[in-house]
Formats: sequence, structure tokens, C-alpha cells
Amino acid sequence: MKLNTLAELLHHELKDLYSAENQLVKALPKMAKAATNADLKAGFEEHLEQTKGHVERLDEIAGKLGVKLTGHKCKAMEGLIEEGAELIGEDAEDSVRDAGLIGAAQRVEHYEMAGYGTARTFARQLGHDEVADLLEQTLEEERATDQKLTELAESAVNVEAGGAGDQE
Repeated sequence: MKLNTLAELLHHELKDLYSAENQLVKALPKMAKAATNADLKAGFEEHLEQTKGHVERLDEIAGKLGVKLTGHKCKAMEGLIEEGAELIGEDAEDSVRDAGLIGAAQRVEHYEMAGYGTARTFARQLGHDEVADLLEQTLEEERATDQKLTELAESAVNVEAGGAGDQE
């Protein structure tokens, strides 16, 4: 795809986000299964439902712009998910793995926040205010998820992981 205009770049960003979200829909159940902390497991399951909503929102945006979002593979998300999968496969204390899962999830959230922020700004610049508002809504949900992960890490998971292995 040759990118000559901001509109083409927005389309490219949206395709990247669409691929990223769809990859995440497949990865989150594995992360939930690997988590041992009940709140973390529930958080991953809740974010799965939210992520499905993000895909639907991107479908709505595609309809408003008259574009298709399929046919692109987000390599960054693929790499982030692969790193998370490697962590799941490590021989680790449960609480330490949970702390690592939070870190992996936050890297995903930060990638998504960057993408949604960029796409929102492009949409606003192009006068697609309704699209920009939809992208902002997703951006806020991603920020909220990131904040919940931070709170869970600081209040429980990292504290528990900090004591892991002390009994040996």
C-alpha cells in the first residue's frame, strides 16, 4: 500500500489496529488460563470481552469511512503476543509468572494506546469527528485497563511475587 495522503495513513493505522485486536482476542484466553491470581484471571477475561467490542467498533469505523480493514498483519502485536507466550511457557513461580503476565499485558496496552491515539488524531485532522470520538472511546478503555493492571500489580501480584522463593 502506497501512502500518499493522511487518509491513506489513517486507513493503514486502522488496519493495523484491527489486526492487533483480532490477535489479542485469540491470545487473551491463553493469558487468562495461565494466570493464577483470581483478579488477574478475571481481568483478562473482562478485557477479552472489551477487546471484542473494540473489534466491533473498528468494524463500525470501517463502515463510516467506506474502507476494509482486513488483509494486514500487525507484526508488532504478533511479537508482543509471542513474548507473552514464551513467558507462559517458562518454569516460574505462579506469582512471578503473574507479575510477568501483567508486564506483557501492559506492553500490549501501551502499543494499543499509541495506535489509537495516532488514529484518533489523524481522524480529527481529516474532519472525521465521529470516527475520532469512537477511537477516543477505545483509547480511554485501553488507558483504564492499563491503570487496573498497574493497581493489581502494585497492590497484590508484585507483592506476592516479591516474596516468591523466600521459603527455599
